[in-house]
Amino acid sequence: MQDGTAEKPLRKADRKAFMTREKTISGAWFVLGAAVLWGTTGTAQAFAPSGYDPKVIGALRLLIGGVALLGLALYRRELGRLRDWNWQPLFLAAAFTACYQLCFFAAVAKTGVAVGTIVGIGSAPVIGGFLGRVFRGEKLGRRWMIATFLAIAGCSLLSLSGGDIAIDPIGILLAVGAGAAYAAYTLMIKGLLDKHAPNAVMALVVCLGAVLLLPVLVNCDLDWLLQPRSIGIVMHLGLATMALSYWLFARGLQTVQVSTAVTLSLAEPMTAATLGIAVLGEQLNIQAFTGISMIFAGLVVLLVRRLPMRR
Repeated sequence: MQDGTAEKPLRKADRKAFMTREKTISGAWFVLGAAVLWGTTGTAQAFAPSGYDPKVIGALRLLIGGVALLGLALYRRELGRLRDWNWQPLFLAAAFTACYQLCFFAAVAKTGVAVGTIVGIGSAPVIGGFLGRVFRGEKLGRRWMIATFLAIAGCSLLSLSGGDIAIDPIGILLAVGAGAAYAAYTLMIKGLLDKHAPNAVMALVVCLGAVLLLPVLVNCDLDWLLQPRSIGIVMHLGLATMALSYWLFARGLQTVQVSTAVTLSLAEPMTAATLGIAVLGEQLNIQAFTGISMIFAGLVVLLVRRLPMRR
């Protein structure tokens, strides 16, 4: 009797731990899905017609994605009362989101799809881990450290692999700025998700970010947008790589740490590099292939968890 009585709380604790792990793993897959969609942005931009403006693409991406997310939040009645929102982190998240758009698309335009994506997202895990630790007290466990080391090492191999890849100093600086902005807005969004629904958070953040970027459309040449191909690219960027991906990202971020989410986002450069080879015909050597493999290994370390042993 005594053994059986002592065993029940243990099993209940095991079940609770198992359910928590299941939610974390499910959240990790949501973040991974978002990262894969983000990995298509550079390739989509590569199909834009000559004369396109990366600032315009970034602004329209936010605008279309924000309108779609806002429509969903209004339909589900999740916005609530505006006075219940903490506007400081909301505006900061929007500002970092807008900054990421400008830096990322400008970096891709200057230094290419592979390097722009790889350096931008490759610099984010360390910054994200530091921010999560300082502002949210998140523990940076051994699993995260191993995964982050593998992923960053893989990104380094990719960016230094030569071939058709061009290195532009200003483009690299812009890419690092994009990585820092990404880590910062992830931290802000994580805090907002503690009190508000994911659809509402992402709708307000993206819409405010779009408003902040509207001035960049002034005096810009928009003639290239009249082509059907341009419309298709902008709609893909707005609906798939912004609205849908942020919908997935917000749900994943509810159950995973900031540091884990940012590291999982390294699936983006892996996707971008793979699409660069398969779709754009970029020539990546054995060093680049090794880099992709190391990023993939780092993602596996975070996603594959041991199940609790039965007692």
